[in-house]
Amino acid sequence: MDILTPYDEYPCHQVPQPFSHIPSTDLNWDEGYYFGVMNPDEQVMFCTGFRINPNTDMIGGYALINVGGVQRTFRFSRCWRREFNTRIGPFRMEVIEPLKTIRLALDDNESGIAFDFLWKGTSPAFLEEHHTATNRGRHTTDQRRYSQPGVAEGWLAWPDQRWDVGQPGWVAVRDHSWGLYVERPPIAPDPKWLPPRDATGPHRVLRFWAVFTTGDWSGFYHLHEDAEGAQQKFNDVFGTPFAGKLFKGWGEEELELTAGRHEMEFERLPNSSEPAKLLKKATLHLTDNRGRPWMQTFETASPPWVTQTMGYTPGSWKDGGSFHTYHGSEKLATEWDHFDFREQPFDFTPYGEAGKNQPDSMKQGANYSEKIYGVEYLSRITTYAPDGSTSVGAGQIELFINGTYKPYGFK
Repeated sequence: MDILTPYDEYPCHQVPQPFSHIPSTDLNWDEGYYFGVMNPDEQVMFCTGFRINPNTDMIGGYALINVGGVQRTFRFSRCWRREFNTRIGPFRMEVIEPLKTIRLALDDNESGIAFDFLWKGTSPAFLEEHHTATNRGRHTTDQRRYSQPGVAEGWLAWPDQRWDVGQPGWVAVRDHSWGLYVERPPIAPDPKWLPPRDATGPHRVLRFWAVFTTGDWSGFYHLHEDAEGAQQKFNDVFGTPFAGKLFKGWGEEELELTAGRHEMEFERLPNSSEPAKLLKKATLHLTDNRGRPWMQTFETASPPWVTQTMGYTPGSWKDGGSFHTYHGSEKLATEWDHFDFREQPFDFTPYGEAGKNQPDSMKQGANYSEKIYGVEYLSRITTYAPDGSTSVGAGQIELFINGTYKPYGFK
């Protein structure tokens, strides 16, 4: 049923339908936000966000804080069409100035996590290439996303500790995506009833994603490679071989990145010559659209934080569900948990039966019958510009290594 929403007041329609209608009946069509605020000296990695799934009529979100590997997550959910706004119980997001300033707040709740801050872009958002992927003639990914570096002003707290996130050393990142991203079990067909997935074409093994602010320079880039380390177009949720931009301030200078290569150092597994999938350092060699060389060094500041408690995957909620499933209340459902992820890899079992049977596409490289690693890194970052100047700051790395990757000896 089509109904009017507050968004219909604005002159921004692109189809002859109200905003309560979306151009897809696929249960995996969704839209959502991710905001990160971090400080490597404090070893604090905080993130919050939510996703809306109109076809299941759900909106669900999270607030996650990881301090030196100790991680606590508060999750919240309600039905979407009963209240068209970006508030879920004690959580709220308010757009102060589109693409520049967002207010995020979480009132007192049973988890002990709370915050109230402005997220402010330090440079324009980067609109990523239109991602598409197909399987046997059906689109499984059809999505747009933008990413943006920033800073924050306000405060963040968890039990017995509070931080002023506007102080030096704190940086922020975010992204916003919408469309078909990936099949999201348990709201997805059981693969046993379908023919095997089309396995033609190259297989992506490595994903490196970085958003950062170092002095006057900030930016975003990502790269995707196969088992041999070759960057190419993949038929999957990320697709793009390489893309990114560097920004000096807001509008002072903007440079497209045209190429990137990396050198990474990993921890070693105890009593083994094999590397662990635990990043220590990385050096990225970049080329801008004027043909000039840039370099960035990344030093991880703490154990990577773990996405499996956020709500994206089945079994991330205690009933075995996810963002997109119903949790017993149309008005508000909440829960929280607390884990110690200081030692990695570690044993991890999702909640409920659904978490034990999710397909590989949603495990982010994790096989839950084996020990797993986090993939999101808080990093100290130094940028070396072509003119010889350097700038220091911080940011977030997302690093997936799914399967055999020969350049670094992963089997």
